[in-house]
Amino acid sequence: MNHAMNQNEIESKLIHFPTWSLENEKLTKGLKMKDFREAMSFLVKLSYEAEQRDHHPEIFNCYNRIEIALNTHSAGGKVTMKDFELAAAIDAISS
Repeated sequence: MNHAMNQNEIESKLIHFPTWSLENEKLTKGLKMKDFREAMSFLVKLSYEAEQRDHHPEIFNCYNRIEIALNTHSAGGKVTMKDFELAAAIDAISS
């Protein structure tokens, strides 16, 4: 689960994650919420998902905008299945 995925593996998985992209060896996603309160509520939910998986994303928040970046430090900062599993959980709580 922690093995670094190659470009072909990542691209074949990204087909199933249309709101995510690969930038600088990280899965990235931007979200725009209704307001700051909704953004903070989402981030709290995300924190539970991340903590449960012991896999913590890079997060940027400004008012209602959230930017998320995922990669696996124990795999040399590369994308692994752990990142796609957390991406799926993030998609589930953001819809």
